[in-house]
Amino acid sequence: MIDPKPATPAQATAGKPANRKRRFGGTEAQIRSALKFYKVLAYLTGGMLLLLCAELIARYGFGAYLFAGGTNAVTGQPFGFGFAAAEPPAVLDGVNLSIAVLIVHGWMYVVYLMSNFRLWMLMRWPFLKMIVLALGGVVPFLSFFVEKKVHAEVEAELAAHPQAPQRY
Repeated sequence: MIDPKPATPAQATAGKPANRKRRFGGTEAQIRSALKFYKVLAYLTGGMLLLLCAELIARYGFGAYLFAGGTNAVTGQPFGFGFAAAEPPAVLDGVNLSIAVLIVHGWMYVVYLMSNFRLWMLMRWPFLKMIVLALGGVVPFLSFFVEKKVHAEVEAELAAHPQAPQRY
């Protein structure tokens, strides 16, 4: 009777080197798609963060909210667009754009974190890199610098390992 033998790594991979690890978690097209999505969200989130910082300075430094529309509470005249006192409310029935900036940045940051996670998983980076990517959405101007560095690093890794992202 013939004893079955387990497949060796060289037999299992059929033509690939026995101890070679796959560097990336996706194909080159998937990585480039994730990189483009990350780049767009890094700029959008960074821009919204700068708007948020300006809004917080206006609110806590000058006690004013950004309003659009409504009626001036003191004179009764229509209020177009601009800053108005927060306490007591100087604009009635207007849209508080300061609150809108807070909400939009919050949700945009959630989508930014998803783009970070997708790129991080496909590139198989260490966890510390994910933390640095996530900080880009909460530290003013950091997303712009991190995006530039990450973009260059991904391009360099794809160029250095041309066969690695081919999974299928």
